[in-house]
Amino acid sequence: MDSIVVTGNGPLRGEIPIAGAKNACLALMPATLLTEEPLILTNAPRLSDIRTMSLLLESLGADSAALQEGQVLALSSHSLSSTRADYDIVRKMRASNLVLGPLLAREGHAEVSLPGGCAIGARPMDLHQDGLEALGAEIELRDGYLHARAPGGLRGARIALRFPSVGATENIVMAATLAKGTTVLENAAREPEIVDLVRCLRAMGAQIEGEGTSRIEIQGVERLGGATHRVVADRIELGTYMLAPAIAGGDVECVGGEIDLVRAFADKLEATGVSVEPTDRGVRVRKAPDARVRAVDVTTEVFPGFPTDLQAQMMALLTTAEGVSTLHETIFENRFMHAPELMRMGADIEVHGGTATVTGVPGLKGAPVMATDLRASVSLILAGLAAEGETVVNRVYHLDRGYEHVVGKLSGVGAKIERIRGA
Repeated sequence: MDSIVVTGNGPLRGEIPIAGAKNACLALMPATLLTEEPLILTNAPRLSDIRTMSLLLESLGADSAALQEGQVLALSSHSLSSTRADYDIVRKMRASNLVLGPLLAREGHAEVSLPGGCAIGARPMDLHQDGLEALGAEIELRDGYLHARAPGGLRGARIALRFPSVGATENIVMAATLAKGTTVLENAAREPEIVDLVRCLRAMGAQIEGEGTSRIEIQGVERLGGATHRVVADRIELGTYMLAPAIAGGDVECVGGEIDLVRAFADKLEATGVSVEPTDRGVRVRKAPDARVRAVDVTTEVFPGFPTDLQAQMMALLTTAEGVSTLHETIFENRFMHAPELMRMGADIEVHGGTATVTGVPGLKGAPVMATDLRASVSLILAGLAAEGETVVNRVYHLDRGYEHVVGKLSGVGAKIERIRGA
């Protein structure tokens, strides 16, 4: 099993390119199931999760090709051969459930295994199911699969989500594009990935208004066509690499990033004393290498609040802050698994339920640590940038699901980092 070795060696300088958003691309890819015409996605990230989604679509009969070294995805669902999303593929990735809405809308039936992904807490399918049932679907959970059918076709409805779930919003919006009549979705998720999906669906001929707000209105159409769409920049990768010079010191420009995608995070980062400024090409982050950051309190929230997917990385920075920081995790109940690993490096952290109290220490020390999930794995790499000596991060297969070429991007700005291939 591969590991990544990081040796703290001072400030970072240069540019880091920001890839297209994993979570946006994983929602855009199933949109091909809504049309017989080609869907072309540019600025696609080169990640294992993207390959998994391609395999899932191919298992349904769709064509999928990665062009231009994987940065362009050519998708076509001109003829589907199956409506069953098997457990062997779906178990690897949570976003696999996003084929449910499009399959129901186009074929009138689907069988989708309950999904997998990182073990960061419960992520039930009830919101997806409730929303699709409001559109006229009949859904039964049997033998680990959601068996869904819409014998009379999907029909527009007024739906109010109990929680602004990103996945449920995506599934419902895609299904509603081909439903008869008008669907109004209240308490919808507002994330940039939702906005990106709607822009793509609109380019395919969908009639949708309200993306980026809590109320989305969809007027169903008879058919959708093909489109070419550029995937939005990955705000989580952007925030992660903004933290690299913040924790190691230096001056780094994240090229292709957009400050508006991470405004709440950027505000917290500036509150620690780190300089953050938008540029014509992206976002520039600077910190003097000998200066300690200030402690801040963080509460994770749905967009536009502080992202839960940046909580672990932010904790890595705050372990070196001057003062005491408190992090409240409100989205997932099991997302402090990185804390014990950071403590192996000398961090002072106490976890009680959904709250972590971090007392900053003057410095961290390298140690062997183990990645427990996607974002935890990169938080340990960030900590290694600031640690004295060598940090060995094990079980980095999680990393490949969400970060492309992390070793190359960090070594490109001066980090001493390498990947060691396992047996």
